Amino acid sequence: MTSAPAPEPRAPKPALIFDDPMDQQSSDDTDRGWGERPAAENDSAADLKRFLDEKPPHHL
Repeated sequence: MTSAPAPEPRAPKPALIFDDPMDQQSSDDTDRGWGERPAAENDSAADLKRFLDEKPPHHL
């Protein structure tokens, strides 16, 4: 006669949160969420790289 293996402990279910979602800051509320790069202080190489990255293809 074989005995059944002991069941493995289950992970706890996530708790329901009833907070107002409008009170939380989203990624769109920050400059980072809109694709802004961190500010570089007087870095002309970074400015040139950004200019070249954002230049439309018809301005080659």
